Amino acid sequence: MIVGVHPLAGFDKVLHYRVPEPLRASVAVGTLVRVPIVNTMKLGIVGEIGAPKDFPIERLKTVAQVVYPFPALPPDLLQLARWMAGYYACGLDSIIETMIPAAVRRGAGLKQEKLLAVARKLDAEEIAALEKRAPQQARLYRFLEQQFRPQAKGLVLARLGTTAAVASALVKRGILREESRRIERVAYADDHATGELVAAQPHAPNAEQQTAMTALAASLAEGKFGVSLLHGVTGSGKTEVYLRAIDAALKTGGGVVFLVPEVALTPQTVARLRSRLEAIAQGQRCVVWHSHLSEGERLDGWLALATGEARVVVGARSAIFAPVQNLKLIVVDEEHEPAYKQDETPRYHGRDVAVMRAKLAAAHALLGSATPSLESFTNVEAGKYRLLQLTQRVDARKLPYIDVVDLRIEAAKQRGLPALSGKLVRAMQDRLEKREQTILFINRRGYSSSMLCRSCGHVEECSHCSIALTYHRTDETLRCHLCGDQRPAPARCPKCAAPDIRWRGLGTQRIEESVRRVVPRARIERMDTDTMSKKNRFREVLSAFRAGKIDVLVGTQMIGKGLDFPNVTLVGLIDADMSMHIPDFRANERTFQLLVQVAGRAGRGDRAGEVIVQTFTPQAEAIQFSRHADYAGFAASELKVRKDFRYPPYRHLIHHLFRGPNPDKLKFFAEQWAKLVEKTLGDRVELRGPSPSPIEKIKDEYRWQLWYFTGAVTKVVPQLAKLRAEFAWPDDITQVIDVDPVNLM
Repeated sequence: MIVGVHPLAGFDKVLHYRVPEPLRASVAVGTLVRVPIVNTMKLGIVGEIGAPKDFPIERLKTVAQVVYPFPALPPDLLQLARWMAGYYACGLDSIIETMIPAAVRRGAGLKQEKLLAVARKLDAEEIAALEKRAPQQARLYRFLEQQFRPQAKGLVLARLGTTAAVASALVKRGILREESRRIERVAYADDHATGELVAAQPHAPNAEQQTAMTALAASLAEGKFGVSLLHGVTGSGKTEVYLRAIDAALKTGGGVVFLVPEVALTPQTVARLRSRLEAIAQGQRCVVWHSHLSEGERLDGWLALATGEARVVVGARSAIFAPVQNLKLIVVDEEHEPAYKQDETPRYHGRDVAVMRAKLAAAHALLGSATPSLESFTNVEAGKYRLLQLTQRVDARKLPYIDVVDLRIEAAKQRGLPALSGKLVRAMQDRLEKREQTILFINRRGYSSSMLCRSCGHVEECSHCSIALTYHRTDETLRCHLCGDQRPAPARCPKCAAPDIRWRGLGTQRIEESVRRVVPRARIERMDTDTMSKKNRFREVLSAFRAGKIDVLVGTQMIGKGLDFPNVTLVGLIDADMSMHIPDFRANERTFQLLVQVAGRAGRGDRAGEVIVQTFTPQAEAIQFSRHADYAGFAASELKVRKDFRYPPYRHLIHHLFRGPNPDKLKFFAEQWAKLVEKTLGDRVELRGPSPSPIEKIKDEYRWQLWYFTGAVTKVVPQLAKLRAEFAWPDDITQVIDVDPVNLM
């Protein structure tokens, strides 16, 4: 038996091996094996069985070990890996490593617990003799004799204050027996005790929900590939539709992948799923999957899915690679979110990969959002996706009233730029009196965006990156949010020694401080990358907020979507312009999505909600369309601009980044490469650049970029890969090709 193996050894090539007779029954396509490469053993995935014609079989080495007696990658995942390698211009080995958790690749074992139990009962005479000769052994025996089931060895020895040697002596004589039991590490196992299960119970669907549910059930019954876009306003009950679709998929014997954009949203979703699944699928287990899990939790979850013990996985972007058996449904919640795009190799988009995996597995992909991406919307218009709509909130609840505050007028009133407008302050004070809750959103952590000298205009910048340092007041430091470098904040200007150096701009820390000043009795919590670094901190804060222990929650984008808190009646957007005025053709789309999503956190209970938007450009289209949650109007306006300039979704965009320590050398090679591409692929791509990146230097490396616009990625990427392999690149220049990028900075 000959197999072709994709080694996980840093190169992209198929190697062939013989399979010894004892291992043949355990080997199949997708099996994780250990094979010899040069003088070391490496892991690899069996990609094919058999060898090419006239292959020199007699010289082949043999497979050394089958790591698991079942495929580590189901057939659809292996096909998906091959498609991703061609589409996203990356090595197959890097994709397979992304698909298989590190603990699995190392062949890590399960967590075991040793138990002690009585193996042979002693009579009174034997016990008396044991007490006389070895009182510690007799004490241990008497304790275990009184137990109804085997006891954890470590706990018993600690409780009795004795040693392992005492237990070993009794085991050796056959008086006690020692056995092992697997301890399964289950992420969020205590969700039922944390109060996360509010709104977990099913409710009678309204007419629009029922229409969507019926359509999805019919599609799942057909067992064919399809994609549905569930466009529902915030609070319209999309989660209930997801859960009913999962129920339908499980009843057909299928598996389910449920993606959420942020780790912060996972506990709430998991709690609802677990609660409902106990009712609809006889306690069907729901596995959690994201980067904040321990290796043990991820390993045990992976094994449960790979063996078919569990059929549902919920998690962030990487959960799309979970080895779910007999996959029938993939749900992508908040499908428009940029968080689904991976910003390191392989640079895949979770939503697009989900659609392709559904196609390969003959499953149904359900994409949901209150503000669908324009890419998904145009796929509906082209007839590729089916549109399901929820135009009303559940129980006929009203959408929140959105009030726009013109910061130009507010700055004139307060003689300076305020962090909180007078209207927002009064609204917060009113909510505190009514014992209602408030969410304040600003998409920038830290105290302020920079420090500026008012005398000479000097701005403190990172010495390794071409950006201003962010001021963090809690520890009086300046930090670079790109490379992590930090230094003490100066008391005087480093350039002119003037004492007039001050912060400029807003951040979550400054907003938190301002709230404490205007509503001193309020209980306030801040959620951003700085405060949420500890494992489970997300859950702790959100549980406290749900329980009413927090009055005002200040945060970045992690609190801006998907969360459902019925007592939140006020949402404040501190600076709505922050995402609008950046050099990115998606700036308007992201601003509209952000405003609608954050506004949707208000008024989800019995009381009406209010949203206060602070902006310097109140007449901007993104803000005006968001006031009325007019997605159709915004999409029509924005797509017209995109079509005129032939931007995505009307063409694909490929970003080619060049990095190196020498800016002149970098510029020269980027220009030579651009000339080669223009000459070779000029009829297939439109080139723009090369030019310096908006952030010209990060971590002491300069950056140049080139843009390719094309209508056919799969025809252009292989050609780029071929040219790149033939081009004489110097060792100190790094290249990154990003297909369908979402971050243009």
